[in-house]
Amino acid sequence: MNVLVIIPTYNERENLPALARQILDAFPYRVLVVDDHSPDGTGDLADQLAGEYPGRLDVLHRTGERGLGRSYVDGFRWALATDADLICQMDADFSHDPRYLPDLVNAADTYDLVQGSRYLNGVSVVNWPLRRIILSVFANWYVRTITGLTVHDVTGGYRCWRREALQRLRPERILSRRYAFMVESVFEAARLGLRIGESPIIFVERRVGASKMSGAVLAESMVFPWRLVWRNRGRIRAPREAGRS
Repeated sequence: MNVLVIIPTYNERENLPALARQILDAFPYRVLVVDDHSPDGTGDLADQLAGEYPGRLDVLHRTGERGLGRSYVDGFRWALATDADLICQMDADFSHDPRYLPDLVNAADTYDLVQGSRYLNGVSVVNWPLRRIILSVFANWYVRTITGLTVHDVTGGYRCWRREALQRLRPERILSRRYAFMVESVFEAARLGLRIGESPIIFVERRVGASKMSGAVLAESMVFPWRLVWRNRGRIRAPREAGRS
């Protein structure tokens, strides 16, 4: 299977080189860096990495509207124009440990979408203050309650998609611009009746750099699930039961 790992970046020059080399040196995967016009020169650094790994690392430089959701939409569209069979998504800050990539890839033999889950076996996070753990657990409960989703980690961004699943999802129809993309994409996958599974991960707080979370992101996360339910009322199929790999 041809595996492509999409890594969106914004001011991640301190993390990207080590992460990309760790993935490419350990696994027979390809990497797509989607840089959101980083002021710190992450895009230029990604171009240098592409020279180190010709044919295995590509860079998509975005110059339009910024946002994590827009970056993933553009990355997915780029991936679907290649021969990638499986498309993984992960953060650039080492909070998503590359050692879990094979677990996600293997689980895609059974599922259309595999979610790397922080909450499949209790709470599996490292170096988070109690306040943030409570906020994250509440956010997942809140989204599940409103949307009816059964996935434990609805807001997590460590995932592996089968090509056919993304083709059915039609990424260009995703509306969210920021982190609500995570909820909207899994909600749409469930609405389409795709097979959604979860694989346990341990989430570690970023090593260096600043978090991209903000008040606007939190506000969007509170409102967006209601927009999804209202927009799709009467159109939701019963999602297939999530499992663990």
